Amino acid sequence: MNYRNSIALLAIIVGLFAVSQPRALAQQDDAPRKVVSRVLPVYPELARRMNISGTVRLQVTIAPNGRLKSAQVVGGHPVLAKAATDAVEKWKWEPGPHETTEAVELTFRPE
Repeated sequence: MNYRNSIALLAIIVGLFAVSQPRALAQQDDAPRKVVSRVLPVYPELARRMNISGTVRLQVTIAPNGRLKSAQVVGGHPVLAKAATDAVEKWKWEPGPHETTEAVELTFRPE
């Protein structure tokens, strides 16, 4: 079982959310940078009480050293957006020759 399948299986077991692999938004020639360290978001208590689920889409800029430079919410429920951003701020990507822009989607499901 590969890493992505392991993450998906964990998300199903936990029943909170699934994290998809980032896709490159930059140039067609650039392959997406691999995430080497993920932090799963904390499902917000308000979202749990309101039974809110959905996908939060972020556009992130990754510095050459693999650290997050910036993150912008481009879609998703506002109650879930901060939890998604807080988690992605702790992610680490593989180093690259230059700054890249990636799309990240985090899907939240209530327990």
